[in-house]
Amino acid sequence: MSTERIVSPEVEPGESAVDSALRPTQLTDFTGQPRVRDQLDLVLTAARQRGRAPDHVLLSGPPGLGKTTLAGIIAAELEVPLRITSGPALQHAGDLAAILTSLQPGEVLFLDEIHRTSRAAQELLYIAMEDFRVDVVVGKGPGATAVPLDLEPFTLVGATTRTGLLPGPLRDRFGFTGHLDFYEQADLAHILERSATLLGVTADSDGIKEIAGRSRGTPRVANRLLRRVRDYAEVHGDATIDLATAVAALELYEVDRLGLDRLDRAVLDALIRRFGGGPVGLNTLAIAVGEESETVETVAEPFLVRLGFLSRGPRGREATPAGWQHLGVTPPAPKQTQLAISEGDLPQ
Repeated sequence: MSTERIVSPEVEPGESAVDSALRPTQLTDFTGQPRVRDQLDLVLTAARQRGRAPDHVLLSGPPGLGKTTLAGIIAAELEVPLRITSGPALQHAGDLAAILTSLQPGEVLFLDEIHRTSRAAQELLYIAMEDFRVDVVVGKGPGATAVPLDLEPFTLVGATTRTGLLPGPLRDRFGFTGHLDFYEQADLAHILERSATLLGVTADSDGIKEIAGRSRGTPRVANRLLRRVRDYAEVHGDATIDLATAVAALELYEVDRLGLDRLDRAVLDALIRRFGGGPVGLNTLAIAVGEESETVETVAEPFLVRLGFLSRGPRGREATPAGWQHLGVTPPAPKQTQLAISEGDLPQ
């Protein structure tokens, strides 16, 4: 059976009122991603003026950058319910057909991790997105019959961290595609100031900037660190987040000045101290840090590569000079390339 939930644009089940309030519900409150925000605003405004459901929307980018938040904003701006499900939950075409046939006119369907939807469900989406119709097969064998069912106009918002895994025919059926990039520190600081106000936390600009600088360019990480620093300030201080409190709290939670956490440093440390900077294979590196290969590849490596501390090549993972320097270890001298032919062997 499929897993789905219907939520209002304001509050999601299972979230506290405080946590839910941290998510903006209007594009004007959405900080960062100015190009995507302006483009999406144009799409929604034009659809409202025509009195029709907007084109289907595909949002791509690393986790935690606001794809789910934007889906909620789309529903809120259109004043319609938001139906939420995910690709792994739709392993059978019938599961998706049941959801699609129950949608109300204009409703927004948010499909997270759309690249992990089964092939059968993706093929069903082709017709549903383009013609607002699904074909339900009744019976088995030679007597099976395809019964077409008309769907109410709806807007599909797909989210993916790996756009390349989506089949071309599915990508082409989205009328708008937006790619979310990592946030600048100033944007994260603005998000944290808003979150601190909503959480009732007193924080000065230095404390906010310190948290923003260690948030890996990701709002989800920034809000999580803000809550942990708030806990530290309430237990060990006067409930005020200043620079000293932020530094002490983040050191306790093993988040360094660039945002590297325990796993990031463990990967970098193993690569440098145990394997001489590499190259080393992913599986070997994962065993060395006691984690699954997929965890190392999808959680730690992207951030280390983005910082320029690690490189991935055909022979495996290698630490860069910047990675050595971050750990305070002197990198080995570069190997000198020797000529295969000496000067005396050159033809006269």
